[in-house]
Amino acid sequence: MTDSSTRSSRKPPDRLRRRWLRGLLAAGLVAGLGTGAGPAQAAEAEIRNIVLQPSDDQYILNADVVAELTPLLADVVGRGVSLYFITEFELTAPRWYWLDEEIITRSLTYRLSYQSLTRQYRLTTGALHQNFTSLEEAMRTMLRIRNWGIADKGALKIGRSYNAALRFRLDVGELPKPLQVSALGRKDWNLASDWYRWTFMPPTRDSK
Repeated sequence: MTDSSTRSSRKPPDRLRRRWLRGLLAAGLVAGLGTGAGPAQAAEAEIRNIVLQPSDDQYILNADVVAELTPLLADVVGRGVSLYFITEFELTAPRWYWLDEEIITRSLTYRLSYQSLTRQYRLTTGALHQNFTSLEEAMRTMLRIRNWGIADKGALKIGRSYNAALRFRLDVGELPKPLQVSALGRKDWNLASDWYRWTFMPPTRDSK
């Protein structure tokens, strides 16, 4: 009974989303959505409080992202369009004789959506998901990166210096095609941080 009710509950939101997008196209509003009386608001994000440290068997990363959705993006997700956000991590080792050596690349993707039947926001990563009663709660959870496994301990050499980089961004490429066109060149359709870069050296085994 649960499976059949789940399948039937997905159809109305999908029809509503398609109807909304068709309406925007018919009215010629997709390319200019958000170009009302007020100026476009620039969406910004900032990486803070980064800690990369060893645990029992791997290196884990904790960080905070300071960001909020523009009114336009909040309206889009509230109408049933899912937004995808990516946190990207890179670790390289400098080489004096050639380009830096790429050691590790990791990405963490979140899907933020609104469930109209339950009036809840859903945050999905991989096979896991959480429901929230407000957009603010969902954003707060997504922007607190905790215990993200970056690399096995054996992947990094003690005493070697590495260049680490982290950024957070909205994946505009996952928007419906009409909205991707609207997002081109418009800051209020985008949410991204600059790359936060720092030097990391694995601590010795007797370091606390």
